[in-house]
Amino acid sequence: MSMKNKWLFNIAMVLFSWVSISFLDRRSIKRFFPAFIFVFLINCIDVPVGKKFRWWSFYNKPHSFIYNEFPFLIGPMLAVALWSLKWTYGNFKKFITLNALFQLFFAFLAKTLFVKIKLFKLVRFNAFQFFLYFLLQGLSPVWISIYF
Repeated sequence: MSMKNKWLFNIAMVLFSWVSISFLDRRSIKRFFPAFIFVFLINCIDVPVGKKFRWWSFYNKPHSFIYNEFPFLIGPMLAVALWSLKWTYGNFKKFITLNALFQLFFAFLAKTLFVKIKLFKLVRFNAFQFFLYFLLQGLSPVWISIYF
């Protein structure tokens, strides 16, 4: 994918996610945004680990956090976190199921598309490991709320 197309793709991905968030009511955003911030911070810590161990690799340069992973974090991950927390508030089984469905979609279907358009590829992860990685990250706000 060319640099121009990658920028356009990143911008479109973030804008589409933020447009979907605009359909949430203000109260839900205020209520669930701290959980997203926590997941975002965990991802900011995990991204350098993933790069170091070459779990994934982005095709184009520069290989920077802001250019590659950041649009995914503030775009689709934000929207998925806020919507899933809103839809499943108070029902843990429903939260696990919905989170698993979102992560399955990303780890298998979206990842295949991203490899085809040469955005990123998995190097030392297979799709199932990638799914488990994101599923456990998505559950991190639940773990914190249980222990604190």
